[in-house]
Amino acid sequence: MYIRLLAVGEKMPAWVCDGYQEYARRFRQDCRLELIEVSPGHRRGGNVDQAREQEAARIAKRMKPGNHVVALDVKGQRWSTEQLAQKMRDWQGLGQDVELLIGGPEGLSPMLLEQANDTWSLSPLTFPHPLVRVIVAEALYRAWSLNHNHPYHRGD
Repeated sequence: MYIRLLAVGEKMPAWVCDGYQEYARRFRQDCRLELIEVSPGHRRGGNVDQAREQEAARIAKRMKPGNHVVALDVKGQRWSTEQLAQKMRDWQGLGQDVELLIGGPEGLSPMLLEQANDTWSLSPLTFPHPLVRVIVAEALYRAWSLNHNHPYHRGD
Protein backbone atom coordinates (compact mmCIF):
# COMPACT_ATOMS: atom_id res chain seq x y z
CA MET A 1 0.00 0.00 0.00
CA TYR A 2 1.17 3.49 -0.80
CA ILE A 3 0.21 6.34 1.47
CA ARG A 4 0.58 9.60 -0.40
CA LEU A 5 0.86 12.64 1.83
CA LEU A 6 -0.31 15.65 -0.20
CA ALA A 7 0.74 18.66 1.84
CA VAL A 8 0.46 22.36 1.13
CA GLY A 9 3.83 24.06 1.51
CA GLU A 10 7.23 23.93 -0.08
CA LYS A 11 10.80 24.63 0.97
CA MET A 12 10.40 23.44 4.52
CA PRO A 13 13.18 23.93 7.08
CA ALA A 14 15.78 21.17 7.26
CA TRP A 15 14.45 19.91 10.61
CA VAL A 16 11.04 19.27 9.01
CA CYS A 17 12.52 17.41 6.05
CA ASP A 18 14.83 15.40 8.31
CA GLY A 19 12.04 14.54 10.76
CA TYR A 20 9.66 13.46 8.01
CA GLN A 21 12.34 11.38 6.24
CA GLU A 22 13.39 9.70 9.48
CA TYR A 23 10.00 8.01 9.72
CA ALA A 24 9.16 7.65 6.02
CA ARG A 25 12.32 5.62 5.38
CA ARG A 26 11.49 3.11 8.13
CA PHE A 27 8.49 1.58 6.34
CA ARG A 28 9.01 -1.77 4.65
CA GLN A 29 7.78 -3.25 1.36
CA ASP A 30 4.12 -3.64 2.35
CA CYS A 31 3.69 0.09 3.06
CA ARG A 32 5.34 3.16 1.54
CA LEU A 33 4.94 6.79 2.55
CA GLU A 34 5.38 9.36 -0.19
CA LEU A 35 5.33 13.15 0.23
CA ILE A 36 3.90 15.36 -2.50
CA GLU A 37 4.33 19.05 -1.80
CA VAL A 38 1.73 21.44 -3.18
CA SER A 39 2.33 25.14 -3.71
CA PRO A 40 0.47 27.38 -1.27
CA GLY A 41 -2.20 29.77 -2.54
CA HIS A 42 -1.57 33.49 -2.74
CA ARG A 43 -2.68 35.27 0.42
CA ARG A 44 -2.06 38.82 -0.76
CA GLY A 45 -4.82 41.15 0.34
CA GLY A 46 -6.01 38.74 3.02
CA ASN A 47 -8.18 36.62 0.69
CA VAL A 48 -7.76 33.29 2.47
CA ASP A 49 -10.79 31.68 0.81
CA GLN A 50 -9.29 32.27 -2.61
CA ALA A 51 -5.93 30.91 -1.41
CA ARG A 52 -7.63 27.80 -0.01
CA GLU A 53 -9.42 27.23 -3.34
CA GLN A 54 -6.14 27.57 -5.23
CA GLU A 55 -4.61 24.98 -2.92
CA ALA A 56 -7.62 22.69 -3.36
CA ALA A 57 -7.25 22.82 -7.14
CA ARG A 58 -3.55 21.98 -6.87
CA ILE A 59 -4.21 19.12 -4.47
CA ALA A 60 -7.04 17.73 -6.63
CA LYS A 61 -4.77 17.82 -9.67
CA ARG A 62 -2.21 15.62 -7.85
CA MET A 63 -4.72 13.11 -6.44
CA LYS A 64 -5.02 9.73 -8.11
CA PRO A 65 -8.56 8.59 -8.97
CA GLY A 66 -9.77 5.58 -7.03
CA ASN A 67 -7.58 6.14 -3.99
CA HIS A 68 -9.01 6.28 -0.48
CA VAL A 69 -8.98 9.93 0.68
CA VAL A 70 -8.29 10.96 4.27
CA ALA A 71 -8.43 14.68 5.03
CA LEU A 72 -6.72 16.13 8.08
CA ASP A 73 -9.12 18.52 9.73
CA VAL A 74 -9.49 19.82 13.26
CA LYS A 75 -13.16 18.69 13.20
CA GLY A 76 -12.25 15.16 12.11
CA GLN A 77 -12.12 12.04 14.24
CA ARG A 78 -9.32 11.64 16.75
CA TRP A 79 -7.72 8.20 16.56
CA SER A 80 -5.57 6.48 19.13
CA THR A 81 -2.51 4.60 17.87
CA GLU A 82 -4.49 1.37 18.07
CA GLN A 83 -7.37 2.89 16.09
CA LEU A 84 -4.96 4.23 13.47
CA ALA A 85 -3.38 0.78 13.23
CA GLN A 86 -6.85 -0.66 12.58
CA LYS A 87 -7.51 2.04 9.98
CA MET A 88 -4.28 1.07 8.22
CA ARG A 89 -5.36 -2.59 8.19
CA ASP A 90 -8.74 -1.50 6.81
CA TRP A 91 -7.07 0.63 4.12
CA GLN A 92 -4.91 -2.32 3.06
CA GLY A 93 -8.03 -4.48 2.88
CA LEU A 94 -9.61 -2.02 0.44
CA GLY A 95 -6.87 -2.72 -2.08
CA GLN A 96 -6.50 1.02 -2.68
CA ASP A 97 -3.70 3.42 -2.00
CA VAL A 98 -4.39 6.26 0.42
CA GLU A 99 -4.26 10.01 -0.13
CA LEU A 100 -3.69 11.94 3.11
CA LEU A 101 -4.51 15.62 2.58
CA ILE A 102 -2.92 18.40 4.63
CA GLY A 103 -4.14 21.88 3.82
CA GLY A 104 -2.48 25.23 4.28
CA PRO A 105 -2.55 27.41 7.39
CA GLU A 106 -6.34 27.85 7.07
CA GLY A 107 -6.98 24.15 6.46
CA LEU A 108 -8.61 22.37 3.53
CA SER A 109 -11.37 23.69 1.31
CA PRO A 110 -14.92 22.44 1.93
CA MET A 111 -14.79 20.75 -1.51
CA LEU A 112 -11.87 18.52 -0.45
CA LEU A 113 -13.45 17.78 2.91
CA GLU A 114 -16.63 16.62 1.16
CA GLN A 115 -14.63 14.32 -1.14
CA ALA A 116 -12.84 12.66 1.77
CA ASN A 117 -13.71 9.13 2.83
CA ASP A 118 -12.39 9.89 6.34
CA THR A 119 -11.45 13.00 8.26
CA TRP A 120 -8.70 12.76 10.86
CA SER A 121 -7.92 15.24 13.61
CA LEU A 122 -4.48 14.94 15.15
CA SER A 123 -5.48 16.98 18.19
CA PRO A 124 -7.63 19.89 19.30
CA LEU A 125 -4.31 21.76 19.64
CA THR A 126 -3.02 23.96 16.83
CA PHE A 127 0.38 22.78 15.58
CA PRO A 128 2.89 24.72 13.52
CA HIS A 129 1.96 23.82 9.96
CA PRO A 130 5.32 22.26 9.01
CA LEU A 131 5.33 20.09 12.14
CA VAL A 132 2.16 18.28 11.01
CA ARG A 133 4.15 16.33 8.38
CA VAL A 134 6.48 14.99 11.03
CA ILE A 135 3.64 14.14 13.43
CA VAL A 136 1.71 12.30 10.70
CA ALA A 137 4.77 10.35 9.54
CA GLU A 138 5.57 9.30 13.11
CA ALA A 139 1.95 8.37 13.90
CA LEU A 140 1.70 6.25 10.75
CA TYR A 141 5.00 4.54 11.46
CA ARG A 142 3.97 3.82 15.06
CA ALA A 143 0.66 2.32 13.87
CA TRP A 144 2.48 0.30 11.20
CA SER A 145 4.95 -0.99 13.82
CA LEU A 146 2.04 -2.03 16.05
CA ASN A 147 0.52 -3.99 13.14
CA HIS A 148 3.86 -5.73 12.56
CA ASN A 149 4.69 -6.47 16.21
CA HIS A 150 7.73 -4.24 15.90
CA PRO A 151 9.18 -3.09 19.23
CA TYR A 152 8.95 0.62 18.30
CA HIS A 153 5.43 0.79 19.72
CA ARG A 154 5.45 -0.05 23.39
CA GLY A 155 1.84 0.50 24.46
CA ASP A 156 0.08 -1.52 27.18
